[in-house]
Amino acid sequence: MLRRQDVGHRVVVRRIVGVSQDRPIFTDALGELVELTETELTLLTAKGPLRVPLREVHRAKRVPAARRPPAADVIALELAANDAWPAPTQARLGGWILRAAENWTGRANAALAVGDPDRTLDAAIDAVEQWYAAKGQQALINTPMPLAAPVNAALDARGWTARPLTLVQTGAVQSLVTDIAARRDLPPVELADSPTDAWLTMVSAHKGDLPAAARHILTAVPDVVFASVQDEDGNLLAVARGAVTGPAPGRWLGVSLLQTDPAARRRGLGRHVLRAVAQWAIQRGAVRAYLQVEERNTAAVALYRSLGFSTHHTYLTREGPLPVNPVARAAASAPPAA
Repeated sequence: MLRRQDVGHRVVVRRIVGVSQDRPIFTDALGELVELTETELTLLTAKGPLRVPLREVHRAKRVPAARRPPAADVIALELAANDAWPAPTQARLGGWILRAAENWTGRANAALAVGDPDRTLDAAIDAVEQWYAAKGQQALINTPMPLAAPVNAALDARGWTARPLTLVQTGAVQSLVTDIAARRDLPPVELADSPTDAWLTMVSAHKGDLPAAARHILTAVPDVVFASVQDEDGNLLAVARGAVTGPAPGRWLGVSLLQTDPAARRRGLGRHVLRAVAQWAIQRGAVRAYLQVEERNTAAVALYRSLGFSTHHTYLTREGPLPVNPVARAAASAPPAA
């Protein structure tokens, strides 16, 4: 059985989840042990925190640690990604970054929990809740794993929920050029410093209406490109955005908003656009590329795997309590009628 000194280590837990024909049914869970009490244990698995009552544990043991990137590498990539997707409103909480962008995309409206918040975890979470409440927004925190395991455990204890797991995948920029065949049978990729109205319309069809904050996020990066492919009639077939951030040498290319018109899929347009964006990024000193994709988006994950991308780390977007309407709060606190 596990002991308190196993906290922080990778473990496998075999638990009893039911009984069939008088025999127990088992399932295994693998993850980092982040908490162990007299009644339960908490694992940080690839799908998020998992609480297991000790009465359900049949067997548990430590296993060799999985190969993982150094914490400094995770932080550096997360900061480069923040610079590539800049929320118009940002504030610091020690090393954490609080971000707000009119609720357009989770990344731009979630606190980034990297580094030391310069206070206890509970006090940091309180401060995050207060900051977002003042803006009338639900508090969100992005927790890169595994370095934010303690944050996840603290949020789990407070009843915060989690959105689907996001994979942060990386690959070599040069490989996107050398491993993707040039396509002369497809229309050329057009690269622009700013998005056209048609480009924005195609993106909004998937991302919803674009408030002023969205336009800031898309354009407020010094090295940014908006790629598109059109047919003979000028209709958009595919788009993508690339942003190069981070210090030289070895800058990062962030790929986002890669979209293909449904009627034009399975023609290689996504690869076609990525190759052009990679060529542009190489000229700006980018060596590594990254993208963020939900684990459940299996089609996209398979595409990126075929292009040489692999998971560098993961993160969860944790959801705090919904903000209380001021009118409802006042009504709740008013003395009862006589």
